[in-house]
Amino acid sequence: MAHGPFLWLFLLHLCLLSSNAWARVEVTMHAGVEVYLSDSAQIPCQYRFTNVDSEPSFVVTQWFVRSAGHTRTRIFYFDTDAVSAADNNTEYTSRLQVTRDAEGTVLTIRDVQLSDEREFFCQVNGMEAGAGEGKTHLRVFAPPEAPVIEGVLTGISVTKEGPSKVASCEVTNGFPKPNITWYRNNLPLTPDPGNVNVLSLIWETKGLYSVESTLEYKVVKEDREARFSCEVSFSVPGAIRTVESNTINITVYYPTTMVELWKETPRGLVKEGDAVELHCQGDGNPPPSFIFSREQEVDYDMPVLGQVLALAAVTRKDSALYQCRPEHADGNAEVRGEVQLTVHYLDPAVVVPKESEFMIKGEDLTASCNALSSLKTSTVWYKEGKQVGKGNTLHLQDATYDTTGEYKCEVTVPSLPALKTSGSVNIIVQGGPQLIGVEQEVQLEEVQGMMINLSCEAVGHPLPSISWSIIGGQHWLETEVVNKVKEHMARSVVSVQVTSDISAQCNASSEMGTEVKTFSIRAVPRATTTAPFSPVDRSGGIIVGIIVCLLLLAILGSVLYFLYKKGKIPCGRSGKQEISNKEITKDDIVVEMKTNPKTEETVLLKAVNGGKGMPNDK
Repeated sequence: MAHGPFLWLFLLHLCLLSSNAWARVEVTMHAGVEVYLSDSAQIPCQYRFTNVDSEPSFVVTQWFVRSAGHTRTRIFYFDTDAVSAADNNTEYTSRLQVTRDAEGTVLTIRDVQLSDEREFFCQVNGMEAGAGEGKTHLRVFAPPEAPVIEGVLTGISVTKEGPSKVASCEVTNGFPKPNITWYRNNLPLTPDPGNVNVLSLIWETKGLYSVESTLEYKVVKEDREARFSCEVSFSVPGAIRTVESNTINITVYYPTTMVELWKETPRGLVKEGDAVELHCQGDGNPPPSFIFSREQEVDYDMPVLGQVLALAAVTRKDSALYQCRPEHADGNAEVRGEVQLTVHYLDPAVVVPKESEFMIKGEDLTASCNALSSLKTSTVWYKEGKQVGKGNTLHLQDATYDTTGEYKCEVTVPSLPALKTSGSVNIIVQGGPQLIGVEQEVQLEEVQGMMINLSCEAVGHPLPSISWSIIGGQHWLETEVVNKVKEHMARSVVSVQVTSDISAQCNASSEMGTEVKTFSIRAVPRATTTAPFSPVDRSGGIIVGIIVCLLLLAILGSVLYFLYKKGKIPCGRSGKQEISNKEITKDDIVVEMKTNPKTEETVLLKAVNGGKGMPNDK
């Protein structure tokens, strides 16, 4: 469109074109120029003149754009006199600039818009040198936002006929329109009727395109671990780029085809009284509820707690083959799990003979201890905490009173230590009294006047009684009587004063006999001495020693008297001596000399024999 002063130039241009058709201008332009939205685009226009001797002195360059309806609109004018101007009232008036270089001119469009994607024309007019034209298609690109993928929240059943919606993928604000491709485990999914459908929804906002793609897919059981993703591809200047979304997995529902049943608790062997948990698990999704049953009671359904069957305080009657099957097995009765539960037991011990058993002294006895068990047992016998036998039977031979007592058997299960039981039998050995001690007759020597204790113990069953027969003892007293019924032992102690020789008999008797123990006691006279003493040795050795000492002292006194008579011992009135009348003990003999004014010539010699003096001591 021509305006104002440019009208005559345009008319001149037409005349020159018609009159110089033989001259030609070669215009070179890019077929297309690509630019990002809002960037600046540069469209070069290069030209040269042919069939002329030299470059024309005046050249006019005009720029046009193809408008709607394939009409052209001029948007810029430029000539060699540096006269340039953008046409008024166009959408490019404020955004254009033309510069010249050695090979032509360059049109610059600032702040490129989506509407700028069109054809731009460059016309070059060299007047008489001729005219030419070229065009460039400007392409504008706007990368979209990153793709957003969303999977379905509900589970998808493999039994559903036809594809089901799996996920949706959305990209927004791209130009030109972006494309979406679906992937399963990094492999692209292509439309496949009956298995894969891809539905797309496209909308435009301010010239930018948004795309929502929906994937419909026929799921199979293996898709429970599959990863789905979408990828958007879009054009940019000089290339095609792609951006992949996050990966998602989907919930796949599929029927149960295999069931497993196992004992969770307790670990190891099961005994009566244990709490047992049986766990059932299948490979279906969602996990089904299970119906439990026992092989012997096929039609009996047991209480179900989710996937666990809890049995409290089991007994041997709970031993059975247990089964579980999905609550909705869809008629597939073969889908089930099985486990054999064995409840082990140990019955109370049975001891023969029972409770108490009487034996005659010298007899033999065999006791047995048995306990019914589902496992191998071990039996040990104890008496007073000490092991006395091993095995189910206990042999007692040649019974004595020491054989009497309680025998306890303990039955255990080595493979299941928690199982144990016990029983006992009380053995009582019967017989006549038996005195304790190796001597049946005891000989003693005791000092006259002393009190001695005589002890007598006897065992037997029935419990013996003890009586005493004492001859020669004027004073005696039974000071202790002990009857231990459990040990079948009787004990008696008497205190006897030795006044003369004594014969004492201990009689242990019962209805099954009598046994006697004799004590013969010889009374030893107490030694005469001024010093009191207590016999230490019942054998009389101390008394013999004292007599020897007395004889030595008598000899010493005689020697001293003889020397005195002969005058070998000088003695004045003040030096006369006599033997003291003090009593002399067996441990301390003293000879004392002292002056007697009345009888200077008299020497008194006293010994330890009761204070008696010599014959001449008057």
